[in-house]
Amino acid sequence: MSAEPSPMLAQYLAIKEAHPEVLLFYRMGDFYELFFEDAVKAAAALDIALTRRGQHQGAEVPMCGVPVHSAETYLHRLIRQGFKVAICEQLEDPAEARKRGSKSVVKRDVVRIVTPGTLTEDGLLEAGANNFLAAIAAAEGSLGLAWLDLSTGAFASEPVTVPNLATAVGRIEPKELVLAERLLTDATMRPVWKEWEAAISPLADSVFNSQAAERRLLQFFEMASLEPLGAFTRAEIAAAGGLLDYVQLTQKGQMPRLQRLARVAPDALMQIDPATRRSLELLEGVEGGRRGSLVGALDRTLTSAGARLLTQRVAAPSTIKREIELRLDQVECLVVATNLRDDTRKTLNRCPDIERALSRLALERAGPRDLLGIGEALARAQSLARYLEDADPPLRQWQAALTGFESLCSTLCDTLVESPPILARDGGFVRDGASLALDEQRQLRDKAREHVLALEARYRAETGIASLKIRHNAMLGYFIEVTTTHQEKVPANFFRRQGLANSSRFGSEELSELESRIAGAADRARSLELEIFATLCSAVRDRSEPLAGLAAALAEIDVAAGLAELATQFDFSRPAITEDTEFTIERGRHAVVEQALTASGELFVPNDCDLGGGQRLWLLTGPNMAGKSTFLRQNALLPIMAQAGSYVPAAKARIGIVDRLFSRVGASDDLARGRSTFMVEMIETATILNAAGPRSLVILDEIGRGTATYDGLSIAWAVIEHLHEVNRCRGLFATHYHELTALAERLDELTLHTMRVKEWQQDVVFLHEVTQGAADRSYGIHVAKLAGLPSAVVDRANAVLERLENDESRSPDSILSADLPLFAAVKARSRGARPTQSSHPEPSAVERKLDEIDPDRLSPKEALEVLYHLKTLLAAGPG
Repeated sequence: MSAEPSPMLAQYLAIKEAHPEVLLFYRMGDFYELFFEDAVKAAAALDIALTRRGQHQGAEVPMCGVPVHSAETYLHRLIRQGFKVAICEQLEDPAEARKRGSKSVVKRDVVRIVTPGTLTEDGLLEAGANNFLAAIAAAEGSLGLAWLDLSTGAFASEPVTVPNLATAVGRIEPKELVLAERLLTDATMRPVWKEWEAAISPLADSVFNSQAAERRLLQFFEMASLEPLGAFTRAEIAAAGGLLDYVQLTQKGQMPRLQRLARVAPDALMQIDPATRRSLELLEGVEGGRRGSLVGALDRTLTSAGARLLTQRVAAPSTIKREIELRLDQVECLVVATNLRDDTRKTLNRCPDIERALSRLALERAGPRDLLGIGEALARAQSLARYLEDADPPLRQWQAALTGFESLCSTLCDTLVESPPILARDGGFVRDGASLALDEQRQLRDKAREHVLALEARYRAETGIASLKIRHNAMLGYFIEVTTTHQEKVPANFFRRQGLANSSRFGSEELSELESRIAGAADRARSLELEIFATLCSAVRDRSEPLAGLAAALAEIDVAAGLAELATQFDFSRPAITEDTEFTIERGRHAVVEQALTASGELFVPNDCDLGGGQRLWLLTGPNMAGKSTFLRQNALLPIMAQAGSYVPAAKARIGIVDRLFSRVGASDDLARGRSTFMVEMIETATILNAAGPRSLVILDEIGRGTATYDGLSIAWAVIEHLHEVNRCRGLFATHYHELTALAERLDELTLHTMRVKEWQQDVVFLHEVTQGAADRSYGIHVAKLAGLPSAVVDRANAVLERLENDESRSPDSILSADLPLFAAVKARSRGARPTQSSHPEPSAVERKLDEIDPDRLSPKEALEVLYHLKTLLAAGPG
């Protein structure tokens, strides 16, 4: 029979049993240890050594561990790989455990479960991005979505439906998505769950009971009713309350500071589906990260909070005109007031992140650096408030939020040192002079030897014993040593402690008191500092709501000043926002592409776009290399920028508010779900046709190109008719199907436009300009030549194209099989026969060139150039 587990292992197993789905970081002294299967998983994920510690049930126990002081680094790696980690701390001093007996175990318990959606430490978070935890719940036949950011306190909800669920979740981009187990089995929502599979944390259905959730919310916000916050649906309440329950579970009862639950109206934000977000690279470039994305091109913010706010606005542009106009007014003020903009940006540069510091304070995870950061931010806010005193009204609205913190700012900045430690327990973060009691203890701790020498000197002077010494050993502590020859001079207030052959050792009440003070000075200094830290934390928490308002104001100022800086740098203009369906752009540009070209010393070619006045749907033809995709994307990005509150890269822009934006540009597949490129294209097109309305903007590129020619042409034809007649939206439709241009004759608001191309000396120059009309050819073979196809292949393609275009009455298959020697040769080989020459062989490249030459018109130099060219063609081979 196997031996019983040791007390320590028994404790571990009991704690692990309560947390079976997560890795358990079990604190043992200066290490977090992992055992059994947790150790195997963690060792592989972290690439650390897997060892053994004792046995359990006849088998060795796998073990690995990470140092406590660097645990954050390992946590970050585990969280990024999809793990959740329970932090099990020692809840008492080991000395206390030993008092209960030699086999007693230090009390331990889980103090927090670290999950992707509940991070608060700066080292685990991306500074310029929110870390949203979201929940979806169903109640009374409807769905509700709620989300919060534990690190900033943001908390909001909105009603959703199955059709727009993916769009809403994609806008938030939660790092973790919690939902009721029963929703996971709902077939109608399965595509959404597939998309966010790695982020999903299922919870029991009971967690999302709307009545229990409402009680949870009322208790948390200390309110009698939720009505003052908004008209929430039962599903929204269930989702928001479920989030609170999950936070309480993971934080082990330590609740964060959250803003009042805000309700987002479904029509208050531009709806952008996930495919469009990817296509337009709004938040992430093609290589991942912000580089190459729209938000990366727009971001001139100087603070983490400002970067997060800009990201939110780009991800979810407003559809409320007054809100958009206010943001544009603020940018305009800072475009005009150059000195104010410069002063503002200098003040904001490297401003600490108040939002996240406040959240750590609420969760009791803050350190002295968080407090100092708040103090420094308050000092900068005071400067900004002075700058705004004489500013225009759109800017002065921030002034009230920035003032009223003078006393708290002084307290924090005057109390804390310039470079405090991360953790309060490390001490040394209170300035000298901030506390007389602390200064005294520090002097005792740091200058004990000086105090002893000073007392020794005084005793020598008072007794007249020049050889008197104060010494110290481990057994007696501090004592006064006097040689035998001076025994008669020892004063009465000295008491004898030990006699030696040549001297005697004495004590005094004053020396004992000094010794006691020195011995406890370090502990008392640490305790006093922690008391001061607690007092400062309490002072900040008491002002947490107005401080959150100040943090929001700083972020808004940063965004406005950054967008003004961007507008000035790249000559952006203020868009006129209307509530109709106007869309008029003069000399518009692509913000991301323009910046890339500017960096390489090139110029961007601007273009107009007018989707109003009876031409709300454009059919755009022309070669790919001429800039069609760029033109399409730039006109999709312009309303996003405008409705996010930014100036736009155009000479002039009038934009009727876009409620839904759809972009289907570029090809991709979804092999994991068995979807071909064409299937993905059709699914995305179906989404657009089923959802677009008169206030929508639709961008489509090459619909139908992934299947047979006639199938694809038919689909594209029908899609254009549907957009024009049923959706009645504004849109740009790019195609290579020239046959579609015939639709302009019978669709009143469909107009033809093409990319300008110039042919010169048998070469094609792409001008990147959009003009009215239709392209007469696609120049695909020329693009193939630019791509580096062998000249023989290019020449052969030209010959095939010429034959096909000259004999349109016959099918391509019959032309290829009957008239082109290459295909005849292939068929002959397939039958085992030798290839025969056609009765009308295709002229070679040299022959075609000779046929073009008029010798009477050639100068001697031109004749020599032609001769060299013929030699080159001959060397390239036949065809």
